[in-house]
Amino acid sequence: MRMHNADETCGIAQAAVVVGDWWNVLILREVARGHVRFDELAGELGLSRKVLTERLGRLVARGVLRRSLYQRRPVRYEYLLTDSGLGLLPLLVAMQDWADRWVLGDGTVTATAPDGGAEHARVHALTGTRLPSDLRLPGADGKERDVVDPDAAATVLFTYPATGIPWEDGIGGSGIEGAAGCTLENRLFRDAWPSFHESGVAVHGVSTQLPYEQAAFAQAESVPYPLLSDADLRLAAALRLPTFRGAGQLRLKRLILVIDADRTIRHVRFPVGDIPDAVQQAQHLATA
Repeated sequence: MRMHNADETCGIAQAAVVVGDWWNVLILREVARGHVRFDELAGELGLSRKVLTERLGRLVARGVLRRSLYQRRPVRYEYLLTDSGLGLLPLLVAMQDWADRWVLGDGTVTATAPDGGAEHARVHALTGTRLPSDLRLPGADGKERDVVDPDAAATVLFTYPATGIPWEDGIGGSGIEGAAGCTLENRLFRDAWPSFHESGVAVHGVSTQLPYEQAAFAQAESVPYPLLSDADLRLAAALRLPTFRGAGQLRLKRLILVIDADRTIRHVRFPVGDIPDAVQQAQHLATA
């Protein structure tokens, strides 16, 4: 890319050199989703092998991806995100959030979604797909956990915007439709947790709040299940989850996934309007 001299000190221009290519962005999107092998990437993107080889080589050379050998005869590599590549995930999610609002939506900031819209279709298309095997998030104790409990018959994973924010006053003071109810949802899952536990089903709550914020809430509310932090937006990027910007930060919209032990998403509930009914349904589906 030809650049003006003034661009040498511009971070936006320098980032555009790395990710400004259409295919580079989509390759990073697919790697974040767990499609890390050449044939998987070619199939998902519909890209010729020659062009894909060129783009992967550039991303490796830029230090965004690294190659990891997984087969010797013939030689085959997986393409994995480096720390530099992981640092681009918030950019990808921010691009998605912008497009969901301004290109695919009407510009309204909302924590919910209409039936039949792009976000609704994208989330419900997750049914039958598998979560990446290396998807781990920090818990309230700061230690990383698998988003799927490997010892459980199933995992109910619910995402929520945040607790302790103005919209949690019960009045919806933020004016963001669908944002209120995070504390209520956690309390309902807390009260139903003995039944989940007895059935061998794990419950994981996920928000973009920091672990120390989640730890304070978990202690105050006696939450018995793990609260995981997606502050770095790894889960949001991996599943292309819908977000909205509230209180100056990207927040996950409320949804519920029921995930089998083999990491396959069995059921999806989105959007979540009636929270008590959604928790009850999750309990029924996960323990059936």
